[in-house]
Amino acid sequence: MSPQEFLDALLNIPGLVDPLVSPDGKWVAWTWFRVGPAADVFLAPADGSRSPIRLTETSENTFVVSWTPDSKAVIVEEDRGGDERVRLFRVEIERPGVMVPLTEPSPNYYIRGGQLHSNGRWLVYGANYDFEKSQEIEPTLIYRHDLLTGERTVLARPQRGGYIVPKLNLQGTHILYPRKDLHPAGTQIWIVDIDGQSDQEILNFGPTAKIEASWFPDGQRVLFLAEAKTHRRLGVWEMRTGQITWLLDDPQRNIEYAFVPANSSKIVLVEIAQARVRSSLLDPKTHKEFVLPKIEGNLIPLAPCNPQETEWIGEYYSARQPADLVRFSLDAIHPERFVSLTRIWERTSVRPQDLTPAEEIRWRSVDNLEIQGWLYRTRAPKPKGTIVYIHGGPTAHSEDRFSVQIQFFVSQGFHVFDPNYRGSTGFGLAFQEKIKEDGWGGREQDDIRTGIEHLLKLGIAQPGKVGVTGTSYGGYSCWCAITRWPPEIVAAAAPVCGMTDLVVDYQTTRPDLRPYSEEMMGGSPEQVPQKYYERSPINFVQHIRGKLLIVQGARDPNVTPENVRAVRAALDRVGIPYEVLVFDDEGHGIMRPSNQKTLYLSLVDFFARAFQGG
Repeated sequence: MSPQEFLDALLNIPGLVDPLVSPDGKWVAWTWFRVGPAADVFLAPADGSRSPIRLTETSENTFVVSWTPDSKAVIVEEDRGGDERVRLFRVEIERPGVMVPLTEPSPNYYIRGGQLHSNGRWLVYGANYDFEKSQEIEPTLIYRHDLLTGERTVLARPQRGGYIVPKLNLQGTHILYPRKDLHPAGTQIWIVDIDGQSDQEILNFGPTAKIEASWFPDGQRVLFLAEAKTHRRLGVWEMRTGQITWLLDDPQRNIEYAFVPANSSKIVLVEIAQARVRSSLLDPKTHKEFVLPKIEGNLIPLAPCNPQETEWIGEYYSARQPADLVRFSLDAIHPERFVSLTRIWERTSVRPQDLTPAEEIRWRSVDNLEIQGWLYRTRAPKPKGTIVYIHGGPTAHSEDRFSVQIQFFVSQGFHVFDPNYRGSTGFGLAFQEKIKEDGWGGREQDDIRTGIEHLLKLGIAQPGKVGVTGTSYGGYSCWCAITRWPPEIVAAAAPVCGMTDLVVDYQTTRPDLRPYSEEMMGGSPEQVPQKYYERSPINFVQHIRGKLLIVQGARDPNVTPENVRAVRAALDRVGIPYEVLVFDDEGHGIMRPSNQKTLYLSLVDFFARAFQGG
């Protein structure tokens, strides 16, 4: 099979995100990439009785947002050209393909969330817009939008910007939402009634402590995870009394998130240890916990699909198992007995044995901190080199998960190294918070460099034949690498939508992301100007000695194209050669299959040329 033919086969494997089970447990909806020119929303019955139903067929990326309370329709958002200024639609299960618009096209603001009230008339969402003054603002306000009259009622007014997604309870009486008014690093939880008469803070564990919260199905209790110094504590808040009951407070456990399905009495706990998923079901009354057994791959329960709660829908995935939605029994959790709801293997000629497994690898960084990563070894008898794939975030982590990009690189004769540097999730709160000790561009970059040096010592990588690529913060890390390290360590870099000037990035990014920059850098550019200068790769491009390919989405609102314009001017001033690949119809990341094909073929060609003679 030729490189293009194998890439085409890989790009025919759908990429699944945002699975949501209906409140009645009878359906599951999700977003699939790579099933058309853009992402679309699909649906399947929980019993696996029929093939997936396509709910949308669009030329723009469309994502599932929520279910309606009656389980008869989903709310979806359409992102035109990747600018993230989405429009909301309603799609009925019985009318696939019919997208009923709920909000205006091409808004000049950002909508967060979107849930329909049980009366079928009110839509609740967040938006950084003042409709009275007709102007975009930095804070995200909580709105109740009357779909019949068009009237928008402000229910709550956070004072500072932040990524705020409101959550309406099933009963339609109250809305949970986070605020970041006290400090960029912290989150407090507030609750407002559907009429906006009572808006109050309910959970606050300090200005810099983050809290995540969601509803129990009864609409009277709130499940929350609150940061302590070393870990996250799990608790329940009672609306009637304001009382808090702690369920788990164990420094040895790394609970990443928790939720209660709409049709369940159990709390789903998703614990991640060394980047591997370990899920369990917790009874909030008895505190009895059922831990799912270790299996090959990762399994996350989503919701029960029978009244006895013995049968569940879950997401199942690994490097050789593209993300699937499966039905499984708690009595026999074995992959060979899972019932695939997506029937994903029917959509591709690729088999698991054609894919390369993720191999764990560990090393010590400059301060002796242990770092974990994944190694994908090519089967080629003479490897062409090693590509370091750096994940974004940085508050995220690379998993044992299928990646078209990684699998294609490996198939073309490259080893792929995927490090989980400090600041990554999946290794405990203390590890995650370590990136703040230095701020962006600190020792987390040394974690990546020492990982490369470890591969060089093992003979897996060869001097002059190591390149780096990654998107968003991964792209920023590529800029750090090529401006700091000699060609023997990094011979080539292909940053995708990566920050180059942290001041420019702060000034031009979405307003809800600025608090994140302040949290990570210890302040704004005005407060800590020297740190922003020292950690901006644009100020050190004269040190570049390796090959450089700059990749950008022209409509990116997160890491805006202004980053590319500024760095190109700096490169031209000092005479550093580079290549550029811009996608006019993409935003933050290259998502369309046709563009991914162009990108991945270009990256393989770029790294092969860069490593020749290295």
